[in-house]
Amino acid sequence: MYEEVAFIAYHFHWSHEEIMNMEHRDRHRWCEEISKINRRHSGEKERSILEVE
Repeated sequence: MYEEVAFIAYHFHWSHEEIMNMEHRDRHRWCEEISKINRRHSGEKERSILEVE
């Protein structure tokens, strides 16, 4: 959960309270969407930030 909160806060500058008021599923979805944006900008292939290598 800390990773999700930090990731969203870093990229969207939303407050801790705003992020914590979300359901886990919604936080996870925002992390996925931010990751997609980052990959498109960097040219990487699609992959979840939460995938274990």
